[in-house]
Amino acid sequence: MSDQEQAELRLKAARLRQEHEDFDTAINAMISVGCDALSIQRMKKKKLALKDKITKVEDQIIPDIIA
Repeated sequence: MSDQEQAELRLKAARLRQEHEDFDTAINAMISVGCDALSIQRMKKKKLALKDKITKVEDQIIPDIIA
């Protein structure tokens, strides 16, 4: 993998982490306002999907090496 490809993946991972934090902030705000449980559950599900995307991108940057 070239340095540029690796840099692009790192940038993508950083963007996804920021979006993940934004979802966390939004969920906490929804909880404090007293939003309905279904909406909160949907946001948490989207946040979890983002975490999965982050993991996949990070795995591309540093692949597992079986020793």
